[in-house]
Amino acid sequence: MDRTSPVPLYFQLSQQLEAAIETGVLTPGSLLGNEIELAARLGLSRPTVRQAIQCLVDKGLLVRRRGVGTQVVHSQVRRPLELTSLYDDLEAAGQRPATLVLANRIEPASARVAAALGVPEGSDVRYVERLRCAHDEPMARLRNHLPAGLLDLDGEVLRATGLYRLLRGAGITLHSARQTVGARAATEAEAELLGERPGAPLLTMERTTYDDTGRAVEFGAHVYRASRYSFDFQLLVRP
Repeated sequence: MDRTSPVPLYFQLSQQLEAAIETGVLTPGSLLGNEIELAARLGLSRPTVRQAIQCLVDKGLLVRRRGVGTQVVHSQVRRPLELTSLYDDLEAAGQRPATLVLANRIEPASARVAAALGVPEGSDVRYVERLRCAHDEPMARLRNHLPAGLLDLDGEVLRATGLYRLLRGAGITLHSARQTVGARAATEAEAELLGERPGAPLLTMERTTYDDTGRAVEFGAHVYRASRYSFDFQLLVRP
């Protein structure tokens, strides 16, 4: 800890603990010990340690459990805005992805889906809805529409891997996407599904993905727990 820095000691400690969680030094389930022990070990006051821990509790990285102590819950997944799937991003971050398939059927395309996929309204499209989890915790609800006949999808294969891997495995070259990111409050149904409280903040993403011929191959409308997930942007200055 740098006691000569203008940065408050509680913030320095919270940043160091957050870095340890994100790099896996502190793994999910690890116990930090109580505030008195931490303060004595680090040579800090108890209020400083309490404030640092509260910062990470508010971020959803730590939880206080009665009779157990302060415990690491998970690291937040930071997803770069690239043409990758959530499954691949979770796996790359060591988050042990798992999938619950909520729907997998052929249905008529709504006007919105038809416009995104470039197919006639009312024509058959495949609808897939999944709950993506990491470390046995819900992370996101994923809703995807694909042109009918594009890909043979059964429940077992959808549980085992990501949609983009399946598309690539079928010989489809993913080239580009149009994507919109937003935020809103969770409905009661979404809150129950994702393990949040009603009204909790959710991140939203809509994406239409195209192959190397310019054909739309997938339209996704997803919601993510803001407490567990963020998007990273890289901004470039025009010359």
